[in-house]
Amino acid sequence: MGQVRHGSATTTHAVRTAIQRSRASLAQLSNELGINPKTVAKWRKRATVEDMKTGPTEPRSTVLTEAEEAAIVAFRRHTLKSLNCRK
Repeated sequence: MGQVRHGSATTTHAVRTAIQRSRASLAQLSNELGINPKTVAKWRKRATVEDMKTGPTEPRSTVLTEAEEAAIVAFRRHTLKSLNCRK
């Protein structure tokens, strides 16, 4: 079974491992693998070949205040309605 990658990923675990083990220059590796030299440099600096999580560590609304969001969550829990409820 193949590895699941996020939409903008340009490398796999195998490619990342090869980058970290290789003694070739950034330019040579990027040409061989067909990826940006910055990507090669990034994976060379990292200790692992795992992707880091992206996004905020604490998700929150950018539109609603904390009080408004709490009121909406309380209402949804009380009525047991989902966000996409149209009735």
